[in-house]
Amino acid sequence: MSNLSAQNFKSGTVLSFGELLLRICPDGGGEWLQNNTLPFYVGGAELNVATALALWNVPSGYFTALPSNGLCAQIVSYLDQKNIDTTAIHYHGNRLGLYFLTKGQDLKHDALIYDRANSAFADLKPRMIDWDKVLDGVSWFHFSAICPAISQQVADVCLEVLQAASAKGITISVDLNYRSKLWQYGKQPQDVMPHLVKYCDVIMGNIWAAEKMLGIAISGDIHESGQKSIYLKEALSSSERIMQQYQQCKAVANTFRFDERDDIDYYTCLYTDGKFYNSQEYNTQQKVDKVGTGDCFMAGLIYGFYNNTPAQQTLEFATAAAFQKLFITSDATTQTVEEITKAIKYE
Repeated sequence: MSNLSAQNFKSGTVLSFGELLLRICPDGGGEWLQNNTLPFYVGGAELNVATALALWNVPSGYFTALPSNGLCAQIVSYLDQKNIDTTAIHYHGNRLGLYFLTKGQDLKHDALIYDRANSAFADLKPRMIDWDKVLDGVSWFHFSAICPAISQQVADVCLEVLQAASAKGITISVDLNYRSKLWQYGKQPQDVMPHLVKYCDVIMGNIWAAEKMLGIAISGDIHESGQKSIYLKEALSSSERIMQQYQQCKAVANTFRFDERDDIDYYTCLYTDGKFYNSQEYNTQQKVDKVGTGDCFMAGLIYGFYNNTPAQQTLEFATAAAFQKLFITSDATTQTVEEITKAIKYE
């Protein structure tokens, strides 16, 4: 197993692959009906990563599929202004994906409604894209478990691009984010994700996602413990087993965000090169928007590895970036590297 920090990513682009979605945000009280205003944000998990990396001066590209119309042309121009390379976008189909999420809630909540059936991205098919062309100049490829959750057809496209990226020696990362309202096409995550994760160098998620998607079992009594030391011990065990099961994997990161009460507790850990690192813990009773915190953490990891930053420093930056995202009203972070660095918590 080679060390990620020994690899040279500087010569290439980080390409994020996923569906661009408009997030529509009605308020919980129905005032949007009286005011005739319905806030929206341009997002999608992988685009959030691409946006953060571009802001942090990492060469950042984005692959998605969009219909060719005036609305999408405006959106692409908006992404271009953020220094995201949009030349890989594939134009076909008839519609853009949407989702509705009540203001202040997160994606695990009942307030989530998807409207993305038959979108341009959902209609992607194997052998439709020239991946050699798309991957030209790419040194890092990022995707998430949301894509293969859409349909078998999209899962097959994911496998196709991962095989192409792997054949080119491109570093591959995955976010194991689970969406219970997806995976509606007759397959369970464990039927699909192991076949994709075997190509990945960096695996990010949490111990519960690893269990759900990869079958990495969690100790039976951990859910009731609430103890940080026990969660971290389980994360180390889960990470070691992922490494054993997936030989390509060089780093496993886990996030812990507990927000069942009014306050939020947040900390993370990283296992790489045979060493286990855990971050400072962050706490708050204030929040603006939970959406995109995990994407921001993933972007922070990529930023650190891309710049050959030491593992502990990479983890602390990614953790602070994700925590600060809680106070930003948008899908992606708007904070610079300098602002995030100043927000890093020290003992």
